[in-house]
Amino acid sequence: MVFLGCALGLAYVIYDISKDLPDYKQLATYEPKVMTRIHAADGSLLAEYAQERRLFVPVNQMPKRLLQAFISAEDKTFYEHGGLDWQGIAAAAVRYAQVKMTGRGQIVGASTITQQVAKNFLLTNERSITRKLKEAVLVERIEQAFSKDQILELYLNEIFLGLNSYGVAAASLNYFGKSLDQLSLEEMAYLGALPKGPNNYHPFKQKERATERRNWVLLQMKE
Repeated sequence: MVFLGCALGLAYVIYDISKDLPDYKQLATYEPKVMTRIHAADGSLLAEYAQERRLFVPVNQMPKRLLQAFISAEDKTFYEHGGLDWQGIAAAAVRYAQVKMTGRGQIVGASTITQQVAKNFLLTNERSITRKLKEAVLVERIEQAFSKDQILELYLNEIFLGLNSYGVAAASLNYFGKSLDQLSLEEMAYLGALPKGPNNYHPFKQKERATERRNWVLLQMKE
């Protein structure tokens, strides 16, 4: 009876928060605001106009190692889980308890790439139980409606990576002056290091931390 009551209670909560959820189907017609670029007759770039520096690149045209860099750093089991990484959530809960009890260390969240898509496209950064529950419901629906590659494409073209760069293609140009297919392995790993906080790994202001984080991403890729 207790189990049944809990199940009914959970079902009601999901029903209640589902009534005013944003429409996840709009992701299928995603059209990001991209830069207007003006070139000279010889092909050289003359000017760029945009509020957000962004270039859209289909995921099947991105280097495989670049995809691996972001997956290794952000969501190792991306192609295996159903949107929520329960093992990661459990680990984050243990870490939370340790930090609260000892007063030392840093609380780290456990958001999958799909969760980040749900939050960045459809929700706010509000820290609340209601927002997390809405996120969980949206994640389930997104995973059912879109392929993993489609979800990854949305993520990599939308994510903020510092220097007014939105998406990996713009970040590649801003940080290295290169297109994605020209990046070295180390440069791909550096971009993969940025989602956790671009300002924390600024290439000039935080060079040592940026190098350490990039090397950590390379290690995750190797493993």
